[in-house]
Formats: sequence, C-alpha cells, structure tokens
Amino acid sequence: MSVVSEVEQRAVGKFLRRMMPLLVLMLLVNNLDRTNVGFIQDELKADIGVSATAYGLGAGLFFIGYALFEVPSNMLLERFGARVWLTRIMITWGLVIVAMSFIHSVPVFYALRFLLGVAEAGFFPGAMLYMTQWLPDASRGRATAIFLGGSAAAGIVTGPITGALLELHGLGGFAGWRWMFVLEGTFSIAVGIAAGFFLVSRIEDARWLSTEEQQALRSAVTEDEQVRSRAPKVSRLRLMIHPQVALLTGAFFAMTLTGYAITFWLPSLIEEIGGLSSFQVGLLSAIPAVCSMIAMYSMSHFTDRAEDRRPYLAITLVLSAIGTYLATLGSPWFGLVAITLAGVGSKCAATLFWPMAQAGLDLRIAAPGLALVNSIGNLGGFVSPFLFGYLKDTTGSTNGGLYTLTAASLLAVIAARYIRGARADTQPTDTAPTPTPAPSPDGDAQRPVVS
Repeated sequence: MSVVSEVEQRAVGKFLRRMMPLLVLMLLVNNLDRTNVGFIQDELKADIGVSATAYGLGAGLFFIGYALFEVPSNMLLERFGARVWLTRIMITWGLVIVAMSFIHSVPVFYALRFLLGVAEAGFFPGAMLYMTQWLPDASRGRATAIFLGGSAAAGIVTGPITGALLELHGLGGFAGWRWMFVLEGTFSIAVGIAAGFFLVSRIEDARWLSTEEQQALRSAVTEDEQVRSRAPKVSRLRLMIHPQVALLTGAFFAMTLTGYAITFWLPSLIEEIGGLSSFQVGLLSAIPAVCSMIAMYSMSHFTDRAEDRRPYLAITLVLSAIGTYLATLGSPWFGLVAITLAGVGSKCAATLFWPMAQAGLDLRIAAPGLALVNSIGNLGGFVSPFLFGYLKDTTGSTNGGLYTLTAASLLAVIAARYIRGARADTQPTDTAPTPTPAPSPDGDAQRPVVS
C-alpha cells in the first residue's frame, strides 16, 4: 500500500466519522417530516374535512414541488456550498412543517404540502453530490450505504415518534396532530442550525484534515471527476428515449409506487384492526421497516458477490407483487403481514436497483441519466397516494390500489430482464469510447450538463 493511499484512507475515515453522522441525522429527519402526514389521515378528515382523495392528492403534491425544483436546488448547492444550502433546505422545510400546524382548510393543506416539496427539493441529491465532492468512487459506496441507513432507520422511528406526539392531544387545547407538526418542525430547524456550524463545504476548509490529507483527497476526487466527465452536454430528450434509461425509469417508478403507498396508507390500514392507540399504531407501522432493514443488509452481503443481480431483482419484485395482492385478502392482521412482505420486496428491490443502474449506464450518460431516473421515478410518490385516495372514495376500499401495485411490480419484472446489470454486459456497446477531457483552469474536469 502506498503512502498516498494510506493518507487518502485516513482522510476518508475522518470524513466518515465527522460528517456522515450529521448527514444521516438530517436524512432521518427529512424522511420523518415528509411522511408524518400518513399518521393523521383520520384527524385531517375529522377536523378539516379532508377526504381520502384530497388526502392522497395533498400527500402526492409534495413530489410535484420536489421534482420541479430538484435540479435548480442542486445548481444552487454547487454555487453556495453544502454548508449554506443544505442548512437552508432543512431550516426552510422545518418552517413549513411548523406552518402545517395551522392548517384550517383543504386548499391550505394542498399549498403547504406543495411548499414542503419545494423546500425539501434537492436535499437527497444534494447530499449525494456533497459526497462526490469529498470522496473518491472507491470510498463512496461505503458512505452511501451509511447514508441510506438513515432512510431505513426513519421507517423504524417515524411511527413510534409520531404516535407518541399524537398522544399529546388536548394539551393546551391543541389537537395532537398540531403538536406533532410544531415539535417535529422545530426539531428540524434546530438540526438545520446545528448543521450550519458543523458542515464543511470544501476539502480545503476542513481544519481537521492535515495539508497532506487535503491534497491526497482532492487529487483522488479530481481524478474521479475526470473519469466521469465523458460528455460535456446531454439532451434530456435523448436521455428519455435511451432504452436503458427508459427501462430503469419504469422499474424505479414501480418501486416508488409500492414504497410510498405503504408509507402513506399503512397507518390507516393498521387502524382497521381497531382498539389501538396512536402510539400502538405507530409501533405496528414500524414492523415493515424493521423487517425490510434486516432483509436489505442480509441480502446485500450475498448479492454483492453475484455475477448478475437481475434474477434477484426479479425475485424481490415478485415478492412485492405477492405481498400487495395478499393484502387484499383476509383480516387487517393478515394485511399487516402481507404489507410487510411487500415492503421487504420493494426495499430489497431498490437496494439491488441502484448498483445495477450505476453499472448499466455508459459513463457518458450515467450522471444525468441517474438524475432523470430519480426525478421521474419519484413521481410515483405523487401517483400512488392520489390513486389510493381516489379509489377509496369511489369504491370504499383500497383493494383497487393494491391490485395496481401488484400489476406495476410484475411489469417491472419484465423490465428487469432487459436492464444491463451483469458484470459481463456493463461495458458500453452502443457508442465508442470518448477521450477524457482535460481539467478546466480551476483544476476540476467539466461536469456533464443536462440541457
């Protein structure tokens, strides 16, 4: 092992110990604040008159605002740095969450959910971009796994925390759901302010790195940027019709349909059991997340050594389809077991999906292609809750939505068959190699730009 490699590893270790815990906490709070509305559907209906359709539309409007402002937000992060911009994002969404405690009508509910999406826009891709500015490719996989652990952990703690806050109902004359928004929003603001003191935007500004460590880390990151920057400009239209991007987008859209349907409708399905307090509903809603986290980490150790992830992706998607179908049968307790099965399948599929997506795209379109897959695929978060709400209002049941999720997962199985995911077929075959561009005058290679 060379001296430079040892210095680089030491620098990476310092980043993981100092910055990653804060990023994980921010992601956990992010997931908590965007999904807590799933626990107050009945309260919103009783206090404000929000129907199932209106609830589904409001829950989904978050993703419209998020998708519209995701790219501009990332551009501003590059301009102002993570310390300023990620802090701004978190404080802003905390303020919107606090404002949601004053909801008094359906239009206000719609407006604040949309504004929450605008406020949060760019946080997840911004955090991922931040890691690319600090870590070389060889170390980024470990950091990404740690970061995504925050999302998985959020699924476990959201239910119990939110359920406990709803138990404050009547304190000071306020409804429990209003207390929930005030306290969770205030906590988000506090964490955002703390992030402003601890986040470091640039390698050169890290006082906890020696000059030698800064130089080693900057050299490794710059080298990786040059490798990734194969195409200065890629058209969004060309990306959308690229076969691999289209397949990836369709498969990811199906996964988000199931994932967010579970997120926003699981509490109401559990409430059908009857006789449960808000805290008990929250505890039971954590079961799918706990099982999913165990399954994700267990499966990753096995599939990381696999030559081809596609068969495993197909299996997990079929598991998700079986779970959503079985949820239409039997008692609410049986439905909880079935939804847990669907959640495990959906989360495990996502764990397999992103390494395949990263490996299956030509390096020249990987960065903008993955951004497009994430942006369009996440619109499943709009379609799914709205569809469930509409079907519940028109048919009196969520079975139609569950059948839709089953069909979507099975269609994704077909798409998975044609996604480039095996190590043998990840090399680009549709275009010839392009020379790596030289670094720009400031030392960084040009980044791919989506027009």
